[in-house]
Amino acid sequence: MRARAEAGVASAQFSLGFRYNTGQGVPQDYVEAARWYRLAADQGYASAQANLGGMYDNGQGVPEDDAEAVRWYRLAADQGNATAQFNLGVMYDTGRGVPQDDAEAVGWYRLAADQGHATAQANLGVMYADGQGVSQDYVEAVRWYRLAADQGHARAQGNLGVMYGTGEGVPQDYVQAYLWFNLAASRSTGEDRESAVSARDRVRAKMTAEQVADAQRLAREWDAAHPQ
Repeated sequence: MRARAEAGVASAQFSLGFRYNTGQGVPQDYVEAARWYRLAADQGYASAQANLGGMYDNGQGVPEDDAEAVRWYRLAADQGNATAQFNLGVMYDTGRGVPQDDAEAVGWYRLAADQGHATAQANLGVMYADGQGVSQDYVEAVRWYRLAADQGHARAQGNLGVMYGTGEGVPQDYVQAYLWFNLAASRSTGEDRESAVSARDRVRAKMTAEQVADAQRLAREWDAAHPQ
């Protein structure tokens, strides 16, 4: 791989950068990772551009630089890289490296979400639920939450539980609310898990024993069909 990378093969440069980034087969070295990513990125290799953007975003191997992160994200995003599209959406969402712009964030989230990026789907659900950059639409929020939740995205599962608990975008259904809170709790840690458990327990207090048993059965069936 190194020989091919040194010969200028972009895919090999990217792969070598990734190995330095993650410490696979070599000692982890962010400076070396950034160097190899840049060589591939300068040849227009989208995944390298996206990852180099991430290095600038997090200050790994290069000085932290939001504007430079945006530049590389945009180059990759314009080539259809879903990770870069999502990350560019985050930059617009938070106003880092670019002026804060909810509508731009939604546009980039949607491009990544349409490619199946689970966190982009979850974030797009939040934008619809809160009416940020789009007209508030609980039905659309539920649709995007469900797409991410079905991929095992814990935050989307918790948000879907909220929608079922309140009856926003879907008919109120405590069994479904308990199901999604339970799944979110099993896939979360720390404060996120505590929040999901607390929400599940609040819903449980409104349910019959039969409903709780039904929700637990559905959770087991979902887990069996979606192994982690």
